[in-house]
Amino acid sequence: METARTYLCIDLKTFYASVECADRGLDPFSTNLVVADESRGRTTICLAITPALKERGVRNRCRLFEIPEGIPYKAVVPRMKRYMEVSSDIYAIYLQFVSPEDIHIYSIDECFIDATSYLALYGKTAREFADMLMEEVLKRTGIRATAGIGGNLFLAKAALDITAKHDRGNIGMLDEDSFKRDIWFHRPITDIWGIGPGIARRLERHGIRDLAGIAAANPDTLYREFGKNAEYLIDHAWGQEPCTIAEIRAYEPEERSIVNGQVLPGDYTLAEARIVLSEMVDASVLDLVEQGLSCNRIALSVGYVRRRTQQPVHFFEGGHGKRFLEGAYDHTGGERKLGRRTNSRRYLMERFLAFFDETTHADIPIRRISICLAGLESDERATFTLFDDPKADEAEHDLQQAIIAVRSKFGKNAMLKATSLHEKATARERNKQIGGHRA
Repeated sequence: METARTYLCIDLKTFYASVECADRGLDPFSTNLVVADESRGRTTICLAITPALKERGVRNRCRLFEIPEGIPYKAVVPRMKRYMEVSSDIYAIYLQFVSPEDIHIYSIDECFIDATSYLALYGKTAREFADMLMEEVLKRTGIRATAGIGGNLFLAKAALDITAKHDRGNIGMLDEDSFKRDIWFHRPITDIWGIGPGIARRLERHGIRDLAGIAAANPDTLYREFGKNAEYLIDHAWGQEPCTIAEIRAYEPEERSIVNGQVLPGDYTLAEARIVLSEMVDASVLDLVEQGLSCNRIALSVGYVRRRTQQPVHFFEGGHGKRFLEGAYDHTGGERKLGRRTNSRRYLMERFLAFFDETTHADIPIRRISICLAGLESDERATFTLFDDPKADEAEHDLQQAIIAVRSKFGKNAMLKATSLHEKATARERNKQIGGHRA
């Protein structure tokens, strides 16, 4: 008989804002602080706000201009490197109590722990064990945490996201009965893990607005609408999740890819966006070479400022900030197979620029660019055609390796192409960032 399992899902409360408060000796529950780069203008998004601001009705992930005029606050520039350091320190705290095999890092501020074998070891209930870990984190870092407890990963996550916020100890617990009582009829449905605004709109077309509606729906209807992904919706509607941390750790994707995308700081012309694309291809090729990989497919996506002739922009408010609904922007691009498997900068640059020139609108300002190198395998499997020059490719490969060595020692901006000095180029600034924010 399979052992019943107990999972924890631990989230670091308003993590970025809490780190900034802890470093300044401030209490996030009494300090009005937002993590946002004011130099980007009043429309910039606040990456985090303190609980004190939430208590005053300020919405998480709001924009600076949305904070009411009468509320004073301190804005601090994001420091992604610092947040990663603190996250690593907290992970090290967990490792003093739990084996790494029983931890799944979900994000910089959230993780799952299979606590099954540790409750007897420490002689604690699941709630006491979660509280012990949370207290250790608070004592050593000054960061408060919340936790969800459940018999599977989904129940633990739902307990964290929905019920923990109503518990004085910041710990939510769900079993099969309490799940049906507290979660089945919870709205908005986008508070449920894995259900975003797109899925919510598709469900609403069938009159479904909560998990109880999914559980009551005809499975054939759900499979017609969502294909095999309906299985996840049906499982979660009944509070079930067969996947374990052990299975997550053992998972190996059938295919790997390298994706590089960015939202541009303003409206870009075709020529200006072409410069940024060239920088992105250069960066992605260096990643390929550094990892000893080659690709056989590429993908490109270019997003534009919304046309005036389109319908008005619609927003979705799901409690985690406003999001544009599908159709608010035009996109062009697509995916193409290459004639060979390669990590040649020259070859990939030619293909991407030709793809861009062929598919991109010249008369609409550009705001987003994303590229993907797909079908990754070892560069030992690189191929050539009769029209290729293997010696030229080898010389180029050596040059790429030299660039990687210089940048590794002196920083990414130690060696740049002249085009990156262009006023609208973004590589210099992005090389100083982590995840699109200041390091």
